[in-house]
Amino acid sequence: MDKHRCGWCVGDPLYEEYHDKEWGVPVLEDALLFEFLVLETFQAGLSWITVLRKRENFRLAFDNFDYQRIATYDQNKIDALLANPGIIRNKLKVNATVSNAKSFMDVQEEFASFSNYIWGFVNGKPIRNAWEHYKQAPATTPLSDTISKDLKKRGFKFVGSTVMYAFMQAVGIVNDHEVSCFRYTEV
Repeated sequence: MDKHRCGWCVGDPLYEEYHDKEWGVPVLEDALLFEFLVLETFQAGLSWITVLRKRENFRLAFDNFDYQRIATYDQNKIDALLANPGIIRNKLKVNATVSNAKSFMDVQEEFASFSNYIWGFVNGKPIRNAWEHYKQAPATTPLSDTISKDLKKRGFKFVGSTVMYAFMQAVGIVNDHEVSCFRYTEV
């Protein structure tokens, strides 16, 4: 018998693997938090599967999501990224990624890690929702509004409340697995 999964991922092997292994798992490592921040930034206005299918191309194009290197990208590197057909070639999002890498390091300096900063919004404890169906989960919450506003104040771009709620779901700050999903109690 197959395990029950959240309805949003069923039927696509890449989606199912991401759901089964990553989505909603609490992420504490700054490098992986930055990767998800980049990917969620590029997802704005698009479907997550579009980004997921290009994830390895993003990894190659953006130096394995090394925020210290990305913060030093010059116009030549940005132009090369905008010419790369393997990624989403959106000038504003590419430029935001470079800018966000710098802001990310500023947050690290202030809080000792980005993880300390982002998990501080929930006192280090994931929010556990209890949705019967994935479509019950909101697109934004007062908390995602607060995080978005604070990040924008710190110079981050493309971190609207919807993007931040998706980020919170991805990195396990919020557990939005359906209660009948086998991952609900695992994460």
